[in-house]
Amino acid sequence: MSHSKPVIPQNDNVAHALAGAGGGILSMALTYPLITLSTRAQVESKRAETTFLAAIQKIVAREGVSGLYSGLSSALFGISVTNFVYYYWYEWTRAFFEAAAVKAGRASKKLTTVESMIAGALAGSATVILTNPIWVVNTRVTTRKHESEDVAESTDPSLPKPAAASTKKASPPTTIGVLLNLLSKEGPQALFAGVVPALVLVINPILQYTLFEQMKNTVEKKRRVTPGIAFLLGALGKLFATSVTYPYITVKSQMHVAGGKKEGVFEAINRVVKDEGYAGLYKGIGPKVTQSVLTAACLFAFKDVLYEQTVKLRGAVAKKAIA
Repeated sequence: MSHSKPVIPQNDNVAHALAGAGGGILSMALTYPLITLSTRAQVESKRAETTFLAAIQKIVAREGVSGLYSGLSSALFGISVTNFVYYYWYEWTRAFFEAAAVKAGRASKKLTTVESMIAGALAGSATVILTNPIWVVNTRVTTRKHESEDVAESTDPSLPKPAAASTKKASPPTTIGVLLNLLSKEGPQALFAGVVPALVLVINPILQYTLFEQMKNTVEKKRRVTPGIAFLLGALGKLFATSVTYPYITVKSQMHVAGGKKEGVFEAINRVVKDEGYAGLYKGIGPKVTQSVLTAACLFAFKDVLYEQTVKLRGAVAKKAIA
């Protein structure tokens, strides 16, 4: 009997982690063009076009519709690993607090606000450290074409047209190619560029999930939380969290493509403010907030359904194994 108790939470942790990974993949695939728009806006110069429609037209004209999906494969891999790690540790921490609540004789096992924040901080920190290299590569894949095109635009206008055209027709970078190039030119430490602002950004899911959990607890007192309600609560939580932490998201993206430049978080923030004003810290916030809200909302809606299906599948497999 003593051996069965740890096994049940472990299985639940894996089920939640798999559901989170699957929900993340589906959500990101649906909203990825918005990620491309916001990431490029974050790292581009002041002169670059930042309006939503103009940015789309610019990318499609130069790269085709596929340009809106630059780096999609690495992003899907990244979000699956990120969500799996996050939800595994979040649910493990949640189970720990719930067990402690039972032992303490607390009336409700529901996490308090402080416990939700601690769970989010632990899960978020573990996720950042393990997945930062994936997002460094993804940011570079997403922005690499854009950088090469900027170089072409900045060359002497008297440059012969065939040369300019050949620059624009350069083949798109591959995830493996970008990774190998990064390692050979900058070393393994480059994979952890922007890890400090990423750790600071752990506050984003803390705010998001704490708000989501508390709103969900409130709703559950009156009615069942359906996927539709989870969609709405997830959207509200992410809207608040992303709006508060966006300057750090901008700085993190710039650090991912900075190459060998050594710059601290506050130095980067001061540089952006000095060069572009405070508005520079919020470049691309429109598509980013839209993408983040839609992704989080879809994730919470998908995750609950996928979790239920994962548990059912696990039960069916267990019955067959017993039979």
